[in-house]
Amino acid sequence: MAAETSWIIHHDDATRRETGKFDSVSEVGEDGDEEATAVSADANLPDDLLEIILAYLPIESIFRASGVCKRWHKVVTSKSFKWNLSNVPPQKPWYFMFTSSDNNEPIGYAYDPILRKWYSIELPFIRSRNFFVASSCGLVCFQDNDNRTEICVCNPFTKACTKLQEPPGLRFSDYNALALSVNRESHCYTVAIVKSKQEPGNYFQCNMSIYIYNSEQVTWKVPLAEVLMGWRGGDECIICNGVLYFLVYSTGGGPPEYRHALIAYNMSNPSSLTRGFIRVPFTLTCGRLMNLKEKLVMVGGIGIPDRPGIIKGVGIWVLDGRRWEEIARMPQKFFQSFGEFDDVFASRGADDLIYIQCYGAPALLIFDMNNRHWKWSRKCPVPKRHTLHLFAGFCFEPRLEIQP
Repeated sequence: MAAETSWIIHHDDATRRETGKFDSVSEVGEDGDEEATAVSADANLPDDLLEIILAYLPIESIFRASGVCKRWHKVVTSKSFKWNLSNVPPQKPWYFMFTSSDNNEPIGYAYDPILRKWYSIELPFIRSRNFFVASSCGLVCFQDNDNRTEICVCNPFTKACTKLQEPPGLRFSDYNALALSVNRESHCYTVAIVKSKQEPGNYFQCNMSIYIYNSEQVTWKVPLAEVLMGWRGGDECIICNGVLYFLVYSTGGGPPEYRHALIAYNMSNPSSLTRGFIRVPFTLTCGRLMNLKEKLVMVGGIGIPDRPGIIKGVGIWVLDGRRWEEIARMPQKFFQSFGEFDDVFASRGADDLIYIQCYGAPALLIFDMNNRHWKWSRKCPVPKRHTLHLFAGFCFEPRLEIQP
């Protein structure tokens, strides 16, 4: 597991730039050298206590610990250590930023907000630069956007990956949204796909279907299909407290401030989609949904009512019942620092962190929901090679014990 993973560390400060490898930590010998003396304090420490101590380390340090000596490697790769990991508080979510190389394969770097370092990570299960992605509790789900038949769930750290069977029904749709939810106790997971296709010749009518995959039953279900009038689906959905939420977009006929709406679908007690219809009472240029500690959060571009598509700021809202509560707005100094900030941008979050980036640059802004604090990440090592060079990203929890 840990000993087989090799990442490159990237981090900048004002005076230096360091690069190292996780597996470059020398294994401690048994012949009394200086390295062995440095770690000899654990000689009389029982394995169960050592497991608990190591489980509280940052995930980078856990990888390094596996290469310190044979005993530590055995502890870190044991089943009991994974059990200890499941009982410690989750670490801060990482953000994986990627772009495309000349051969169209995605190249990415993951950012650790605690140690403020970037890591070059290979994701071998991504074969295309164009894909949908969703994450939950250490697992990430990918769906190939080219044919939309290849869906896999994986752990980015352990490289464990499971390919799901092709979902039933319509293969190609006008709009596709993907969500993933992992049960933190059982580690079972649910994948939800919302497909939307506009009726030919009728721009105001949209056919919408929901597809649900359960890892315990290893099967897909199509619990609901419905026709929306005056609204169409999109590419944003999230599962929060057993409810599937997804954004729909007005196809015209209503006031400009009602360009977006939220549909709630209770997966444990299925009902009509339109019964969970929640309007967004402000002008958005785009909306990004995320689950932060089982609270539904939306990050969106604040538009000008009479000038659709023009962004004047970025806001963060939390859904309280059927009412949106504004939590924060991006300060103008950060908004202006993006330079090429478009009306559509990338934003993902987990736990209590929200990441925001524009597609035209690798700059990454972080908002902490706990202390309402904005800050930049360290500079991402991937360069912008030309004007049309695009960047995207997603966040995920760093966990070793959860496998698909």
